[in-house]
Amino acid sequence: MPRVALYPGSFDPVTLGHVDLIKRAAHMYDKVVVAVANNLQKKPLFDIHERVKMLQEATRGIRGIEVVQFQGLVVDFAKKNKIAVLIRGLRMISDFEYEFQMALTNRRLAPNVETVFLMPSEKFSFLSSTLLKEAASLGADVSSFVPKFVQTRLKKKLKDI
Repeated sequence: MPRVALYPGSFDPVTLGHVDLIKRAAHMYDKVVVAVANNLQKKPLFDIHERVKMLQEATRGIRGIEVVQFQGLVVDFAKKNKIAVLIRGLRMISDFEYEFQMALTNRRLAPNVETVFLMPSEKFSFLSSTLLKEAASLGADVSSFVPKFVQTRLKKKLKDI
């Protein structure tokens, strides 16, 4: 039976920190389903199709990765697809309280779905898509935070708004 994990998120946009966690998860599981949340309440900069496409490009060459989109509760998606492990990234201690609360809520909603926390490399431990977008919108060079093609798309997207 293959070991499958689900790594959900908004990925708006995908960062090198996300890619780092995906690579870590790929070493631990036979297949990692990277699930892009279609949550319109968050008002993403990139639409769902752009985010899926960027993740597919960013993970090309990493064994066992499948990028999909989903809407609704992540545990419902996990149960529907018979995935028993959720991967969540912990960057800083400030992430822990929120992620712990979410993991316990998910456990109550889906007792057979377990949450596994992974830490990124130290060089990505501070990185968030929100911070990245803010810095890029103010003209910062974000080339060390995202794949090159994401930087190009981010610049174009920010220029168009």
